[in-house]
Amino acid sequence: MLKGFRQFILRGNVIDLAVAVVMGGAFGAVVTALVKDLLTPLIAALIGKPDFSAISLTVNGSQFLIGDFINALVSFVLISASVYYAVVLPVNAIVARSRRGEAPPDPTTKKCPECLSDVAIAAKRCAFCTSPLA
Repeated sequence: MLKGFRQFILRGNVIDLAVAVVMGGAFGAVVTALVKDLLTPLIAALIGKPDFSAISLTVNGSQFLIGDFINALVSFVLISASVYYAVVLPVNAIVARSRRGEAPPDPTTKKCPECLSDVAIAAKRCAFCTSPLA
C-alpha cells in the first residue's frame, strides 16, 4: 500500500501539477499586484475616481451594490488584459519562432470530389457516398 502511494506521488504528472499550482498562485499574486498597484491608479489618474464601491441602488429596502460589481468587472478586464499581453502574446511568439522552418505534417485525409467529405488518404471509395476516389 505504501509502495503504491510512493509511486503515485513520484509520478511526473503529480509533481508537475504541484509545481503548476504553486507557480499559478505566485503568478496570481504578481498579476493582482500589477492591477491593484499600477493599473488601477493609472485609471484613477485618468478618470479621477479609482473606487466605484459607493455606487448603489435601493429598491424597496433592498440595496443593489452596483459599484462592487463594476469594481469586480474592471478588475477582471485589467487582469485578463495584463495576462494576455504579458504572458500569452510572448509565449505564442516564442512558440511560433521555434516552429519556424518545420515542415507541416503530411495530410491524413483528402476530400471526396462528390460529397466533399473528409476520407482517409489511402481510401479507394468514399465512406459516405461510395463514389470511387482517384
